[in-house]
Amino acid sequence: MDRATFGASKAWPVTEAAALLARLEKTPPAKGFVLFETGYGPSGLPHIGTFAEVFRTTLIRRAFERLSDLPTRLYAFSDDMDGLRKVPDNVPDAAMVRAHLDRPLTAIPDPFGTHESYGHHMNARLRAFLDRFGFDYTFKSATECYRSGVFDTMLQRVLERHEAVREAVLPILGPERRATYSPILPVSPRTGRVLRCRSRRRGRPPARSSSATRTAGSPKCR
Repeated sequence: MDRATFGASKAWPVTEAAALLARLEKTPPAKGFVLFETGYGPSGLPHIGTFAEVFRTTLIRRAFERLSDLPTRLYAFSDDMDGLRKVPDNVPDAAMVRAHLDRPLTAIPDPFGTHESYGHHMNARLRAFLDRFGFDYTFKSATECYRSGVFDTMLQRVLERHEAVREAVLPILGPERRATYSPILPVSPRTGRVLRCRSRRRGRPPARSSSATRTAGSPKCR
């Protein structure tokens, strides 16, 4: 099928790829390739939803390659610095894992006993899962990106514009998530846990109610 005929298709991967191409034709990426990215939260084993996430992105990537000669790459990004919120039903040694709730996934021992950490184990399972289906991707780990300084410049920028970022994001969040949202989630140097506290605008006094702003020493912000 020639490029013009393919581009006339109304299939959603083609229309999405065409819209992306229209945007990039005016300003091709300075890095020399078009980056597609898919995200994975390795708090549990990969499943059909994980497959669908990568598959859908790959469909658009392949459609884009039919429409353009621009090089492409696909990053499969693992959010393995996330704090573990609950213990999945299908992992062994649940009691041990439960003792590490809210710690970054790569700071929790591997309950399967085969890898450096819980997060490393889930990352390995993800890569084996994707490799089994022949996906073409580059794996990226949040832990490695943070530790290597890849994110330092952008983190500095977010800190400088913290309130502007919050104001842009808060309207799209539900009430519960809005109460604790911050673009920066620090890891406590005392407990090693990811801090998720109630937030308030700088300079505004905390609400005087049962849901008052929590501090770093409270049970919900350790």
